Amino acid sequence: MPGKQSLAPFNHALGLVSMLLVSPVVLAETNIDRQTETAMPRQKNMYGLGVGVIPKTSGSKDQRMLILPVINANYGERFYINGLQAGVWLLESDDKRIRMGLSADARFGWDADDSSRTKGMNDRDFSVDVGPVLRWQTDYGTINAQWGFDAGGASNGQNVQLQFIRSLYRSERFRVNGLVGVQWNNRKFNDYYFGVDADEVRADRPAYQAKAGTQLQLGVNGIYSVTADQAVFFGLIANRLGNQQADSPIVETRFQPLGYVGYSIGF
Repeated sequence: MPGKQSLAPFNHALGLVSMLLVSPVVLAETNIDRQTETAMPRQKNMYGLGVGVIPKTSGSKDQRMLILPVINANYGERFYINGLQAGVWLLESDDKRIRMGLSADARFGWDADDSSRTKGMNDRDFSVDVGPVLRWQTDYGTINAQWGFDAGGASNGQNVQLQFIRSLYRSERFRVNGLVGVQWNNRKFNDYYFGVDADEVRADRPAYQAKAGTQLQLGVNGIYSVTADQAVFFGLIANRLGNQQADSPIVETRFQPLGYVGYSIGF
């Protein structure tokens, strides 16, 4: 039975969801807001190039830059790619408000030499989480729930994520979505990315075994239409590490920002 401390992140997340629900954006009761189907607002099928910044290592206060191709597209209303996530819808309700399928999400590892706190440790490998996903589009926004299994064999861990996406601002050329989420990670997941094994110990880095725990997510994603077929996209997301992650000796700060900006062309 989880204790009060382990439920605290969920309570925070519910509070953030409530704030979004009472924001001034009002949608027609009979319309589905397709612009919140993904975290990034949609504009046709978009293909482009983006620059992203993520923490150098788990809990690092320093950032590293990544240049990646970016796709935000649907194919036949069944297959989709949204940034670092790809999936297929297998079941859906008659009105397509509720869909169930499978998704695959890229998960970046890190080079231990990129931080003084992890130097001398083993690198953490890139991997892919695969698992079932459920999407429910309501009149107020979209609820996403997914269960991921490490198919790449890096951590052999699992995670469960619940996310709410809502339109915050919309004009003919400029659209912004807000998102709030909570993610539960099992022991294997947390220990791989935040733990310190016996052969990684040094005088200022004791052994550490991370247990299961939760982390919170809050962010905005937007798109600015330069022309009918070209757009600038951007996003800024803040992750708050759970106690089992933040207590690791390799963590410098529990607030982990992620940002990106790019240019895309629609077809």
